[in-house]
Amino acid sequence: MRISQEHRQHAEDLIEFIDQSPSPWHAVETLASRLRKEGFTALDEKDRWTLTEGQKAYVIRGGSSLIAFHIGTKAPADVGFRIIGAHTDSPGLRIKPQTMDPHDHWVRLGVEVYGSPILATYGDRDLSLAGRVTLQEGSQLTHRLIRFEKSLLRLPNLAIHLNRQVNEEGLKFHLQTELPLLLGTSSDHPEGFFLTLLSEALNVPTAQLRSFELAVYDTHAGGFWGADEAFIAHRQIDNLASCHASLLALLEHSNQRQSVVCAFFDHEEVGSQSYQGADGSFLSDVLERLYLRAASQHPEDFRRSLARSLLVSADGAHGFHPNFPAAFEPHHPVRINQGPALKMNVNQRYATNGDGEALFRQLLERANIPGQIYVHRSNLGCGSTIGPLSASRLGIPTLDCGVPMWAMHSIRESAGVLDQLWLKKLLSAFLSDL
Repeated sequence: MRISQEHRQHAEDLIEFIDQSPSPWHAVETLASRLRKEGFTALDEKDRWTLTEGQKAYVIRGGSSLIAFHIGTKAPADVGFRIIGAHTDSPGLRIKPQTMDPHDHWVRLGVEVYGSPILATYGDRDLSLAGRVTLQEGSQLTHRLIRFEKSLLRLPNLAIHLNRQVNEEGLKFHLQTELPLLLGTSSDHPEGFFLTLLSEALNVPTAQLRSFELAVYDTHAGGFWGADEAFIAHRQIDNLASCHASLLALLEHSNQRQSVVCAFFDHEEVGSQSYQGADGSFLSDVLERLYLRAASQHPEDFRRSLARSLLVSADGAHGFHPNFPAAFEPHHPVRINQGPALKMNVNQRYATNGDGEALFRQLLERANIPGQIYVHRSNLGCGSTIGPLSASRLGIPTLDCGVPMWAMHSIRESAGVLDQLWLKKLLSAFLSDL
């Protein structure tokens, strides 16, 4: 399979983007940093906004969700918004507040399961921590990002001699007693050691630490694989690949008429019901403030703006796995490196309807790229995305799409090099003036 230089460079940039984003808080900082370099300015929800035609800005809520926008020349009531939604979080393990879990002379970190990761893939991996710490600085509470680059933790497997049925019954961990991560020995690391570890990493006194939100991540860098290096492997491809494609589509867009918006939400993997999640008010709050900048208003104009708008929910799709063909709908297999997949489900686990399918085909033609249709196997429960939540909350026609991938929710997922650039081109076509 021939991989062009353009596709290769795009995939390399995606790998770098994921390398820089081991937690949702880091993902938002990576997004914000790239936005600032392209002339986007930061806004604060607590301030009054003075918005002007052509303005490029972004706003962060909760440290782990971000909405960026580029204001068009026409009033939203006349042309609507073009919106892309993705999510910054990935399933995995999070550290409990009372961290140290001594057992005999071993020191372990207690964890909670976040979302629905494939827990077996966390065994025997080089693990570390990244996230956000809250500090008391004078009378103010402030936030600092933290990331341990070295391999700090491990979840060693039990030897097969002590677990003879592991290959027949699968690797399973008891969520309470067998998932704590090994950090060291109590003789070397006394009580309070973990807080000291945090304070030294941040170069602040331990007394300033007030709280922490820490995700476990795989320290192994992303890379290419396969005979032609046509595939990539990394953590958090779901859903940082969509965040990356959405960001680049926004940065290069040339739609001067419509206001375009990219929303990057946290907490999709746990249902989106939070104040910075897709089932909250964040997106509607920002859209209303963008609408209010128009010179003349009418009580119906905000609803008219939404009625003229379109939204794409960008999230990963299940790529056909040749070792497990019975897991897939036989007439709708989506294959890696054969284009982005439109996701459809009559029970509205995905938001795409017939109009969305027609729009998807129109976008493929405009971008001159291949595409596929994904339908879940009828006898299996179907996952979901932020698409149905945003569609129902806002009343905006929505379509769900994403790149096919293998091992979704594994600590190390795989996807195709070609599909990454094609998704960006699809989203760029969507943001352009059709």
